[in-house]
Amino acid sequence: MTLFDIAKLETELQELENKTVEENFWNDSKNSSKVLSQIKVIKNKVVEYRRIENEIKNLQELTELLELEPDEEIGKDILKNTNKVQKDIEKFEITTFLSEKYDSNNSIVTIHPGAGGTESQDWAEMLYRMYTRWANKNGYEVKELDYLEGEEAGLKSVTFEIVGENAYGYMKSEKGVHRLVRISPFDSGGRRHTSFASVEVLPEITDDIELEINSDDLRIDTYRASGAGRTTYK
Repeated sequence: MTLFDIAKLETELQELENKTVEENFWNDSKNSSKVLSQIKVIKNKVVEYRRIENEIKNLQELTELLELEPDEEIGKDILKNTNKVQKDIEKFEITTFLSEKYDSNNSIVTIHPGAGGTESQDWAEMLYRMYTRWANKNGYEVKELDYLEGEEAGLKSVTFEIVGENAYGYMKSEKGVHRLVRISPFDSGGRRHTSFASVEVLPEITDDIELEINSDDLRIDTYRASGAGRTTYK
């Protein structure tokens, strides 16, 4: 993201914030909710960009100071902060790519074990733990919506929601069939087993979507009856 891009975002943010003080803005709850959501997403990007920009400036000043007055402790601080800023930049670059329609939404994930009984059920449980730990580590909230325990180990199915900005953007690439090849802890013969589990990832859809129904797509049938006429819409 360039300075030009961030300037455009700041302009867009200002325009959206101006809408919130317009008369009758809060009368339309769906529109106001949508605008506030957009403000939150853009503001987070702008604030993070400016924070990283400030950190880089601080590193430049420390480097200039080190050149004038060599100091081992300052050198250690520069190295430590440089590594941190590098990680922050990489993370920020990823978030800038998450700009598709539902990327910023919460994510609903369902895991089903494949054929293989206990082996696949245990693999499905491992995936569930992995996603949960990833979500918690990155500041997301996990809400378990449905859980069906396996007969011996693992699980038969689980559906959970990952709540937080860009949750769907991060999780959508996990959709598909996941395979695990290992020496089975459930096989007394110590044989190698291949297990499968399917992962379905959907965005949480908010109620601000507007549906348009074309009147040409409606078929209206009127029936005669002993009482009042009945009209059926299909």
